[in-house]
Amino acid sequence: MSDTAAHTFTHYRKVITLADHDWEAAEAGKIAALNVEVKGCNELVDQHGRSFHHFCTTSYLGLDHHPALLEGAISALRETGTLRIANSKNRCKLALLDRYECELSELFGAVCLSSLSCSAASAGILPLLASGAFTHNRPPVMVFDRLAHYSMNHLKASCADETLVLTCPHNDMDFLESVCQRHATVAYVADGAYSMGGVANLDGLLYLKERYGLFLYLDDSHALSAVGNNGAGLVRPRMPALEEECLIVASLAKSFGASGGLVMLGNERQRKLIQRYGGPSNWSQSLNCAAIGAGLASIQLHRSAELRALQVRLQANIRLFDSLLSTEQHGSPMAIRLINCGEATLATRIAIELAEYGFFTSAVFFPVVAQGKAAIRVTLRADMESTLIHHFCDVIIGLFLAHRGHRDH
Repeated sequence: MSDTAAHTFTHYRKVITLADHDWEAAEAGKIAALNVEVKGCNELVDQHGRSFHHFCTTSYLGLDHHPALLEGAISALRETGTLRIANSKNRCKLALLDRYECELSELFGAVCLSSLSCSAASAGILPLLASGAFTHNRPPVMVFDRLAHYSMNHLKASCADETLVLTCPHNDMDFLESVCQRHATVAYVADGAYSMGGVANLDGLLYLKERYGLFLYLDDSHALSAVGNNGAGLVRPRMPALEEECLIVASLAKSFGASGGLVMLGNERQRKLIQRYGGPSNWSQSLNCAAIGAGLASIQLHRSAELRALQVRLQANIRLFDSLLSTEQHGSPMAIRLINCGEATLATRIAIELAEYGFFTSAVFFPVVAQGKAAIRVTLRADMESTLIHHFCDVIIGLFLAHRGHRDH
């Protein structure tokens, strides 16, 4: 096979060549490959004895420390008397898991399936979608947003074995509409809220869905629980009824506070197809009892006033951060902010210096972001004190000013 034919969708050798130096620098600077212990709410200690405030978490509501979720995990293990059933879910599963999926379905108003992770769900479902299994046996043209998360993007090659696969410029509704005009059946694969900031153009997507029957496959991992009534996220509240032409996947390990992945479906037929033919989404490693117990406790919290209070606190912290530091994500309800650095060497240097001040952040560089677009990725939580956010912003502004001064001289 020629190089031209071989690298239509991926080119790992090239990626490694371009990125490995930056990963080596991050590890040498002790901002990657850390092994940490949790010493308190949002406080970590690494193998080098350094204490950190966690500023690159995805537990936006702070539920990873919530006593009710921890007790739920322990109680489920004790009551069930086993960690899991070692069996494919379509043959046999714990009654507790069935109860969990039923309660998730009730909470989010959809037919819900759990999976070992959101990535496992996508790995099982996207090739099925490409085959036409969810579109009346008509394989759709699969259009992936250019910034769709890697957990979906890496499945382009598998989908291309079933149908035509295209890549859409980010949030380009004109491009997407032109594809819909040329092809009778089209599926769009994207994020509801993107891991590097920004959100989907839901108004445009719903217009295309209504006009052309566009099938939507949206990963709402970074929005689930963090926003929306009962923590429904960004996408689900925009769908009065979750119809056949939309699948929502999300992580239960971020703001939801538990573990695993979630699929929201429009009907039982889709559920059966995934259970029978969804491969990685349905293999024998189903959610263990601790994850299920924590998830059941989280569902109860989602039905209480406490969830709304946490959402309000998160939004207050986001507004405070935006008032102190300007980013391209200013004004977004999502908790992710990117502080642009340009070159990976600067992002790594700033992250190393932030660690010395006791702040753990992510230096993001290619292939996580485009070359020349390296940044410090910061995420906020509901349980951060305002004084901590003030202190962090003061420190990072000072570091950037110092580095700018060095360049000027």
